[in-house]
Amino acid sequence: QVQVAESGGGEVQAGESLRLSCEATGRSFIFAGMSWHRQVPGKEREMVARLWLDGTTQYADSVKGRFTISRDGVKNTIFLQMDSLEPEDTAVYYCNAGLLPENGYWGPGTKVTVFA
Repeated sequence: QVQVAESGGGEVQAGESLRLSCEATGRSFIFAGMSWHRQVPGKEREMVARLWLDGTTQYADSVKGRFTISRDGVKNTIFLQMDSLEPEDTAVYYCNAGLLPENGYWGPGTKVTVFA
C-alpha cells in the first residue's frame, strides 16, 4: 500500500524560506509524476508545482520564481524549496504521488504559516 508523508512545514516571517520534503513508499516502481498542492480553509485545493520524471516542471503563477520543485534522483522523494515566502502562501501543503493527481496518492499535509 502506498503511503505518502510530507515534512518541513512550520512558521516563518515574510521573506524567509522553507523546504518541504515528501516521500512516497510502498511501491517498487517510480512514479512518473509527483506534485505539491496547497489548501486554505474555505477554498479549493490548488496545484503549486508538478514534476515529471523527464524533468519537466509546472508551477502556479503565484509561486513562479519563488518556489522550486525537485526530486531526489530517481526516487519517490520530492522537495519544494520555498523562498521569499508571503503571508498569502499560508496553507496546508499536500504532496501527491501520481502522473495525474486525481488518480494519485495524497499525504496528510504539512502546515505552513507565514507571518507578515
